[in-house]
Amino acid sequence: MARKPPLMSSILAAISVSLAAPASADDTNPRSVSRYVSPQHAATETSAIAAIGPFRVLDGARVALVDITDSRSPAQFAALLEAYPHIAVIEFVEAPGTHDDLANLQLGRMIRARGIATIAPEGGSIRSGAVELFIAGAARYIDEAAEFAVHGWTDDRGLGAEDYPAQAPEHRRYIDYYMEMDMNIQQAQAFYAMTNTVSFDQALWLTGSEMRGWLDDATMLAEQAQGAPILSASRLDFHPVLQ
Repeated sequence: MARKPPLMSSILAAISVSLAAPASADDTNPRSVSRYVSPQHAATETSAIAAIGPFRVLDGARVALVDITDSRSPAQFAALLEAYPHIAVIEFVEAPGTHDDLANLQLGRMIRARGIATIAPEGGSIRSGAVELFIAGAARYIDEAAEFAVHGWTDDRGLGAEDYPAQAPEHRRYIDYYMEMDMNIQQAQAFYAMTNTVSFDQALWLTGSEMRGWLDDATMLAEQAQGAPILSASRLDFHPVLQ
């Protein structure tokens, strides 16, 4: 049997710990905008060994994202990696988005450059700009009971994607990023268009399976280009019970 590269072995070990965690209690209460804290989020806060910005360190190999990112997040993530250099997985427990798109894309590139995997666990909520961070994972794992939400963007002048011409750099910023994260130009354009089918003050909700559909084709193309297998969500032997 071929030996796994050290980095992939550490990622798989960290992920096995994450997937072996017990399922949370039944979550049937509707979320409120500001006061509801999910059982997963509460458990993460309780078990974390350190907190750095929106990140909670779970152990030497795993970190959870539990809050909104902003202009400080890249520096906070760099500090986290300096203190915990063996981080291999980010669990997206409660990821509402970002206050700074440019810093958020920088953070996503840091995640990819470090070869860190991303997990959308059972009950995980990945919304708005956090979706860009999730797709930065060198390997991506999506539980059927995770949720995603996307929407159009708005700038500091109140203008949105629909207010800019098709070739504007404001569009290319996102399309180029998606291409860096394994999508080809057609996939990147389609994914970007999908995120802009609703306005900034609304949300398009996707199930774990629906988000897999957007990401798995890009993963397969990356495999073909690199000549080596990349783990994708659809290939996990892992079928959680839906709550």
